[in-house]
Amino acid sequence: MLSSSKFIFFVKTANTYNKLVPNFTQLFSTNAAPAAVQSTVKAKRTSENNPTNHTDDHVGLFYTVPDSVQRQLFSTGGLPKSFAANIKTFTECSFMVRKPAVDLIQRLNATDFSRPPVRHVLYGQPGCGKSIILAHLLHYALVNKFVIIHVPWTWNWFRRDWTEVAYNSKDRRFVDLPVLSAQWLKHFLLQNGTYIDALQLRTSQDYVWSQREQTPAGSPLSALINHGINRVKFAGDCVAALLQELKLACNEDKCKAFVAIDGFNALVNDYETRLKTEDKVKVRTRMVTLSRSFRQVVQQDWKNAAVLLTVDQLAASYRTLDSHWPIHLLGREGFETIDPFIPISVTEYSDLELNSALDYYEDRMWLQRTEGRQDLGFLSNRNPYSLMELCAGL
Repeated sequence: MLSSSKFIFFVKTANTYNKLVPNFTQLFSTNAAPAAVQSTVKAKRTSENNPTNHTDDHVGLFYTVPDSVQRQLFSTGGLPKSFAANIKTFTECSFMVRKPAVDLIQRLNATDFSRPPVRHVLYGQPGCGKSIILAHLLHYALVNKFVIIHVPWTWNWFRRDWTEVAYNSKDRRFVDLPVLSAQWLKHFLLQNGTYIDALQLRTSQDYVWSQREQTPAGSPLSALINHGINRVKFAGDCVAALLQELKLACNEDKCKAFVAIDGFNALVNDYETRLKTEDKVKVRTRMVTLSRSFRQVVQQDWKNAAVLLTVDQLAASYRTLDSHWPIHLLGREGFETIDPFIPISVTEYSDLELNSALDYYEDRMWLQRTEGRQDLGFLSNRNPYSLMELCAGL
């Protein structure tokens, strides 16, 4: 038991501390509500949410993508995994307007679509924001009524050894990825479904899949897409047929198309993959019908189209870190496949963009302190992905 002198000393000490800290008793109360924490820093935003109107004046500012647009464009892929996770954390999907995106928007606004498509290639160090700029331009394409032909990340097709592989029924030199082809058709349908129906595009020829299955000429394109989704065996050929029909429709001035492929160098190089056929033959990227179909869609044998590609060191078999330049990643044959093209460099954050990103993190209560900004910039080398990882919780 406490002696009377010790008890009196304890009571005096507690009373003194309560005067200094009025909420001392509430700190240890299980019924006390936590105090609301509010950020004193406001993110630098723009109210201009239409990408068509973004100019140099908006560089470094964040704009919010509407929830309906986010679900339509990115529900089945298109954003880096860590960025997509942060959308739930931040309760919003916001992109920073960056200089390469503004340059692309200005070029597309001034494009003569009666000529063959101009190929634009985004390149830069891994994590610099090429995929986010591609997503920004996808929003531009949606607003401006393009049919979107989008491949989120090519290397996802080749990196899993349990992916189903089957020889192509028409040419055994190539292999199909039936399930992945059907998934891409679903992705295309989600991004373009209502618009495709409104355009009333129809097939130009008969497509015979088997003795009992065919898609006759004059069928809606949605019938071709749904056949590939429902009959996974023919999904690879349905992708090739769909892309060919879209090129014909663009040549006939029925629509405009926006081709966006993230990690295009994986499709033009003969990389070894983890895939194997049923007879244990190792699959290389150029053997896959999906690779062939999307190599053909970037050719200049059509009009009313825009092509935006990214090349990345991570979209390669051995994740080479030798160089991020297009000539190195595409190789000679891949370079000649898309030559001529306009290279667009995506660099690390500028001072303006770095502070804007940190302001956004503080505004979203992801970063609690305003000190140490120079340290964060130094440790991340101003790389957007590295900065995001440094600011993330443990």
